[in-house]
Amino acid sequence: MAKIKVAPTKSSYLLLRRQLAFAEEGYELLEQKRQILIFELMSRLGRARDAERRIADSFAAAFAALREATLEIGSDAIDRAALGVQAGYDLKLSDQGLMGIRIPRVMVKIEPPTVQFGVASTSAGTDEAMRRFQELLALLAELAELENAVMRLARELRKTQRRCNALSKMFIPDYRETIGYIMSSLEERERESFTILKMIKDRLGRAAEGSAAHG
Repeated sequence: MAKIKVAPTKSSYLLLRRQLAFAEEGYELLEQKRQILIFELMSRLGRARDAERRIADSFAAAFAALREATLEIGSDAIDRAALGVQAGYDLKLSDQGLMGIRIPRVMVKIEPPTVQFGVASTSAGTDEAMRRFQELLALLAELAELENAVMRLARELRKTQRRCNALSKMFIPDYRETIGYIMSSLEERERESFTILKMIKDRLGRAAEGSAAHG
């Protein structure tokens, strides 16, 4: 039985064949897009995990430096020093196109800190702790970019997968089944026409033979 309700005619057959070819071409393009999205998603997932590890290591090193500085000059001196630091940064957001979606880009430029406290009131450990915490900004910006990209790629991959499934499991099979049904109907109709023509020819032949015998 046909999946699509159309008259089993030659014109319907030709129309469905064109639509099927268009659907198969669309499926191939979507499948290529799906493969690219998977590659891009897995690549960024790997980079995001690497960024998470580097951030964890950097946080551990920064807090270790902060503990060392606290032991050197005390927590009160650390608090006063922190209040006297003015650290600036320049954050720029942009995006790039990939397979019809916009992938964010996060760029951060850290400016050299302006220190407002006296050198005698701090230590080398204080400067080290401040430097390490500043370095975390670039890593956090990188991770934010990667995680946002992963979410957008995953969302687009789900949409593409649903479209691929709809074409490969519903649309294309229904059209193929309907085309097969129309072909069978046309062949059956052709056989019936051939049989009828043969019967008519046989009758005409017998009639001609009878007329000749009586003549």
